[in-house]
Amino acid sequence: MAPTKKRNVSADKTSADSGKKAKIDFDSKVEGIIESRKHANDVFDILECLQSDREKEVVAAVSACSKLFCCLLEKRAMFVGKLPQEEDVLTGSHSADEKYGMFMRHRYSSCVEMLLELLSHESHQVKEAALCCLMKFAAGEGQRPLEDLDWSEHYSFPRELIQAVVDRLLCKSTDTSLLISRFQEFLEMEDVRFYVMSAVRENLGKVMDRSRGAVLPVYQNNVFALLSNINMPSKEAELTNFLVKQEGKSRPPNMYKKVLVILHDSILPHMSKPTLMIDFLTAAYEVGGAISLLALNGLFVLIHQHNLDYPDFYKKLYNLLEPSVFHVKYRARFFHLANLFLSSSHLPVYLVAAFAKRLARLALTAPPAPLLMLLPFIYNLIRRHPSSRVLIHRPSTGDEAVEDPYLMDEEDPAQCRALESSLWEIKTLQKHFHPDVAKAAMLISAPLSEQEDDISELLEITTYELMERDLKETQTKSVPLEFELATQLLQGGGRVLGQHFCLD
Repeated sequence: MAPTKKRNVSADKTSADSGKKAKIDFDSKVEGIIESRKHANDVFDILECLQSDREKEVVAAVSACSKLFCCLLEKRAMFVGKLPQEEDVLTGSHSADEKYGMFMRHRYSSCVEMLLELLSHESHQVKEAALCCLMKFAAGEGQRPLEDLDWSEHYSFPRELIQAVVDRLLCKSTDTSLLISRFQEFLEMEDVRFYVMSAVRENLGKVMDRSRGAVLPVYQNNVFALLSNINMPSKEAELTNFLVKQEGKSRPPNMYKKVLVILHDSILPHMSKPTLMIDFLTAAYEVGGAISLLALNGLFVLIHQHNLDYPDFYKKLYNLLEPSVFHVKYRARFFHLANLFLSSSHLPVYLVAAFAKRLARLALTAPPAPLLMLLPFIYNLIRRHPSSRVLIHRPSTGDEAVEDPYLMDEEDPAQCRALESSLWEIKTLQKHFHPDVAKAAMLISAPLSEQEDDISELLEITTYELMERDLKETQTKSVPLEFELATQLLQGGGRVLGQHFCLD
């Protein structure tokens, strides 16, 4: 029996030595997978180590997963969109790139599930490593979403991943207060704090429904520990610390416009509390440009139907009057709403004068089509507010040029000194090259009637329509010419060509 025993000892020693040699070099594995797809299956070795009984090996495997999948997210090497079942990937007619992306996406999903399980590990070091890795994945998914959202500029945040992390932190059987204290670092970030609070609310709802109000003390303590670690910023604080950096896309203009276009007639009428949209609309109104123009629709509904008080509303509306307003797609809608807002007889005369003067100044460089709407718009302002007629009846100072006291660059209509000025710009437009504009400008020299002009038909007029109308008017007129109208190819029968050729 001695030789047998000797052989067994030798075999055990060989097995132990081979175990030491089989220790995984995680760095080499990760680099190999990243550099070449032929090493893709090595990812299984790394994932297998996440289930190891040895603490250090698990921590090393977590670190390797973090490096590997963050790199794949950065390179967009994983499949984006609704992920097919793994058996469908093998049988489907997918390209090699698609199959690789789907393969790695499935491995990534498995890794996330394992890391979530590790949040309940008995070792705090393992739990902390898993938590930090999951938050790195959250940042990576925020920058490179794995779901095809179909809107390139829309803000994306991995809500499902954060929800899963919060569900694990709010364990019903184990005290997680120590791990939650580590999580506080991430709660200092504005977007994480927002979505964590939303996730806590959803988790509380589910637990309360299942337990019918009888919540375990451990769960209560975990909820309290998490919520008490959330420090709300003051109103004056600037929100600059974010987990998901949007690289200047925090305000997606295209999505803003799409929402604002339908908000007033497709969203607000169906809301039980439309006033909940006040902050959104006022923020959109402050953005400027076309977004501010579109926000007017929703603000009009809230001001006239829900008693919204917006102290600086007219100041902002005044500053929206820029040369670009005549060239935006939403010009007709803007002037329609501006006409409604300026129709109140309770507006102070300085405000009406400021709007009339600013529009008149902009009229000097506006295209003919907007001018045909703009001039009646100004006349209507003066008709509604007789006190503003001083702008057209100010005594002339003779031929001597006088500096205009109006301050075009002043943002406050109360300080622009419009009432001290006059609408000399409209007088200038009487020499406009387009006859219709010149004719409209001539009306200011005669007493204005009390009847307002209907500008609804003029709001939508375009330069193309204006040219078509002018061409039709020209075609109906007989224009006198200074030469004899030709009736034959070779005019004049008495000439040599006419005598020898007949080309009628």
